[in-house]
Amino acid sequence: MNEVLDFLVRHGAAVLFAVVFIEQMGIPLPATPWLLAAGALAGAGKMNWVVALGAAAFGSVVADFVWFYLGRHYGNRVLNLLCRISLEPDSCVRRTQDVFTRYGMRGVVAAKFIPGLSTLAPPLAGSSGVSAARFFAFDGAGSLLYGGAFILVGVLFSHQLEQVIDALASLGGSALALVAGLVALYIAYKYFQRHRLLRELRMARIGADELYQKLEAGEDPLILDLRSHAELQQDPSLIRGALHMTIDEVEHRQQEIPRDRDIVLYCSCPNEVSSAKVALLLQHKGILRVRPLLGGIDAWRERNYPLEVREASPTPSFQSRVAAQDPGPAPVPIKVESD
Repeated sequence: MNEVLDFLVRHGAAVLFAVVFIEQMGIPLPATPWLLAAGALAGAGKMNWVVALGAAAFGSVVADFVWFYLGRHYGNRVLNLLCRISLEPDSCVRRTQDVFTRYGMRGVVAAKFIPGLSTLAPPLAGSSGVSAARFFAFDGAGSLLYGGAFILVGVLFSHQLEQVIDALASLGGSALALVAGLVALYIAYKYFQRHRLLRELRMARIGADELYQKLEAGEDPLILDLRSHAELQQDPSLIRGALHMTIDEVEHRQQEIPRDRDIVLYCSCPNEVSSAKVALLLQHKGILRVRPLLGGIDAWRERNYPLEVREASPTPSFQSRVAAQDPGPAPVPIKVESD
């Protein structure tokens, strides 16, 4: 362990740049222990804290630069990629969008301190049309705050950290093996949890072709678009006849959803994890005829099935729409809440 600290003293700037860059690129290897160790070394006078902070902030900004321009040029395809590799696929995307909706560009700063959100914020900002200068002004401030906060904690608690480091050093290589094992177990657990959720609803999912055939045959399933308001503003296309309701709204208004109709849920993430979670929630509430749409809205769009664009207007009474069993009335415009 002392060899690790000696290596950090000799190559502190390069190490901090690398670990923060790797973390911000979305690889689940936390940079926090390295930042705390750098702070402890700075407190002991063995490392220049300005150099440490600059290296950490620069690593963060460079990674965010990559994701921002990928989001700018490839949009939802980048978010779909992150959906596939993330440990918390849909919830991370949804939480990041909620942060942006509530706090605007200040959400870029806040996302730095929330695991998972820091990687998603740059491509989401890039795809939303935020200017590069405005994004990097806020991102640079957030990167400095993020690196500075943990380095400062390391300085303030340098004596306690030294005791922890000495204790780990006494364990030798087994300490590193223990840490690596715990990280591996956590990652394995998250992936197991994710795939178990999908397995539970695999037989209940409905494909885009099957849903289209039901609609063409005159059946009247209730279709719910679960995307966030921010996503709907960016892409206002809904499956024809669908109603928009965010996941939080479903939890608070589930009593308005009929029990005697088929319910089809969809989101924008290709692995439909959010739809699966909402389906399980509704099943636990006694709404049993609920099925996630396989592939989400992207699968529907790929087959060129009909979509409709909803204008930003006041949210209609959901109850008034589902209470009427006659599917004849024209769709009522859906409101997208303003920032």
